Amino acid sequence: MFDLPVLTSKNMKDYRQFRKYLIKSGFLMMQESVYCKLAPNSVAADSIVDNIRKNKPPEGLVQVLKVTEKQFSKMEYVVGEKRKDIIDSDERLIIL
Repeated sequence: MFDLPVLTSKNMKDYRQFRKYLIKSGFLMMQESVYCKLAPNSVAADSIVDNIRKNKPPEGLVQVLKVTEKQFSKMEYVVGEKRKDIIDSDERLIIL
């Protein structure tokens, strides 16, 4: 999750670069400024967090929340509708 300033052209460039880094690294946008990525284990998750630290912009707020697959699958939609084109199963093998 991040909240980055976009007041100057430098801020906007940093924002674009950080967002591109997230997308190229396999993150998916859940909603504006909230991205997620599945990590197979805690070691991989720690590595992902280290890479975020290395690529974070100099200004703004970047937060990381680690959630297990089981916790993620129990997410409740309070407002809005559950999207049908997103697979939200905790199964390890999904056949499309």
